[in-house]
Amino acid sequence: MFVLSKITDLIRIPPHSFNEPIEVSVRNELNKKFANKVVNNLGLAVTVWDLIDIKDGLLKPGDGGSFVEVTFRCVVWKPFVGEVLTGWVSQCTAEGIKVRLGFFDDIFVPRNYFFENCEFKPTEKAWVWRPDDETELYIDVNEKIRFRIEEEVFVNVKADTRENEDEETKANRAPPYAILASCQTDGMGCISWWD
Repeated sequence: MFVLSKITDLIRIPPHSFNEPIEVSVRNELNKKFANKVVNNLGLAVTVWDLIDIKDGLLKPGDGGSFVEVTFRCVVWKPFVGEVLTGWVSQCTAEGIKVRLGFFDDIFVPRNYFFENCEFKPTEKAWVWRPDDETELYIDVNEKIRFRIEEEVFVNVKADTRENEDEETKANRAPPYAILASCQTDGMGCISWWD
C-alpha cells in the first residue's frame, strides 16, 4: 500500500532559507511541493523519506532564489490491484457508491462491480443485496465497508485551468487520482454482514 519511490526534480530554494543547512531547506521545499499531492502515474505522495543527491544550486537572472536538482525517495500511497481495503461509504447513487478513507476520498464502486442481486433503492438512497429470498442486506452512508482495488485512474489536471473555473465545473471535474473498486466476493461489502 505504501511504497518508496525515487524522484528527481528541480526545486527553488528561496533566499530566506539560505542561512539553513541545505538538507533542511531542500527537505522543507520538497515537502511543500509533494506532501499530500498526487504525482501523475505514481500515486499520492505522503512525505519525503530521504535525500539521495543534491546538485549545486543554479541562479537565474532576476530571481534571488537558488535552483537545485535533487534526487530523493518519497513515501507514496499506491494500493495495488487486488488489494483489499476497508473504508466508509460517503455516498450512494444509482451509479454506485463512493468510499472514503481517512486521507483519501476518490474511491468508487460502480454498480456492475457489486454482488449479484444488488439493487439501488432511491427512496432510501441505499444499495440492497439479496443473497437469498428472505434476506436484505443494506449498504448505507457511513457504513464500514470492505472492498477490493480493481483499477487506478490518473487524470492530467493542469493547475492554471483550475483558477478560472466556476463552482459547478469544479464539482464535476475528474480527480487527478481515483480508484475503482469492487464488492463481489465473500467477505466484501459491509463489515457488519460478516461478523
